[in-house]
Amino acid sequence: MTQKTTILNLPEDELVHPGNRACAGCGLSLVYRIGLKALGRDTILVVPPSCLTVLQGLYPIAATQLPCVNVTFASAAAAATGVLGALRAQGRTKTTVAAWAGDGGTSDIGLQALSGACERGEDFIFICYDNEAYMNTGVQRSGTTPQWALTTTTPITGKRQKKKDIPAIIAAHGIDYVATACAAYPNDLFDKVAKAKTLSGPKYIHALAPCPAGWGFAASETIKIGRLAVETGLFDLYEIENGEFTLTGPSAKLLGKKKKPVSEYFATQSRFSGLTKEKIDDVQDQVDAKWETYESLT
Repeated sequence: MTQKTTILNLPEDELVHPGNRACAGCGLSLVYRIGLKALGRDTILVVPPSCLTVLQGLYPIAATQLPCVNVTFASAAAAATGVLGALRAQGRTKTTVAAWAGDGGTSDIGLQALSGACERGEDFIFICYDNEAYMNTGVQRSGTTPQWALTTTTPITGKRQKKKDIPAIIAAHGIDYVATACAAYPNDLFDKVAKAKTLSGPKYIHALAPCPAGWGFAASETIKIGRLAVETGLFDLYEIENGEFTLTGPSAKLLGKKKKPVSEYFATQSRFSGLTKEKIDDVQDQVDAKWETYESLT
């Protein structure tokens, strides 16, 4: 994908009111602000319990300027399907329906409804903001929590399992558009959401949202941490459009080049304070093997 958006032509219209209940340095707040700019005002949001419900606030006061349906934890994609049906009954075919869920409401509790909606071919956008744990309820591990990360439910040795690859799972449904993004690269995020809006059928975007409180870093370092995740090759920016995989933006530029060691990323966050050299080397080997596969595709 050729990136066209820059800081100079990013829409000035703000769809999030200034002042909300997000934590300082919240990666989600960046993803949300930029994502809404790309979606535009003719959009209905569907949001399950998550940090986003905290950010938006409680009725009758809300940070968002768009209509939003708050639904149960497991039902974001199913509820989005219902909203689509109601719009069709009214003859409204141009309004965008976007489900916004955290990693818990996507990779774990909400996966069944999302899978069903993709299988049915529902015409909506599903955006997962991945802060890699159940942050709103106390930093419990989720399916997308990285291997060896400390959480309140994996407090001693860290999570033993590898991170669940949700974009690959959704891509396996054969939908036309899957993309990854990161709060540290807002232009790349904007372009992918804007593209998804122009396509028919289910669209899925998985956005990494660094969390100072849950990951254990200073609120001023959100962008630095997000960029390190990409620069080390741990989190990759790409699109899968009509089955064709393409690295995008900063990740595409890493092909054939030396990447920063994963140890540099781990050293920035207290959730990885228990990592041994052996475990770091194992993760580095996993990342190197993944990128060898990318290199072979070019």
